[in-house]
Amino acid sequence: MKLITRILITSLLVVLISYLMKGVQVADVWDAIIVAVVLGLLNLFVKPVLVILTLPVTVITLGLFLLVINALIILLCDKLVDGFSVNSFWTALFFSIILSLSQSIMYKFIGESK
Repeated sequence: MKLITRILITSLLVVLISYLMKGVQVADVWDAIIVAVVLGLLNLFVKPVLVILTLPVTVITLGLFLLVINALIILLCDKLVDGFSVNSFWTALFFSIILSLSQSIMYKFIGESK
């Protein structure tokens, strides 16, 4: 139940952020659900590999390079999901920051830890 709740919250936030940000488009709610699932899978399997490979750069930048990794994950999701598009790297960066912050707030609001 917790996983389904997280997917639904993330898909709701993806739709909401896409309406608020220029440069991010989601075709419909089903595509937003697919984006939430794909982002979860990418964060589970691809992100740890990228973090390990870029560890020296991440240490030198005091962790700020993790924002770049998050933007790359968003851009990879853009390529994998047909009904989801992000115009540029900077849009993906801002989208990932807003999505992460809003997920943290929503999970705190409903009582789930991230």
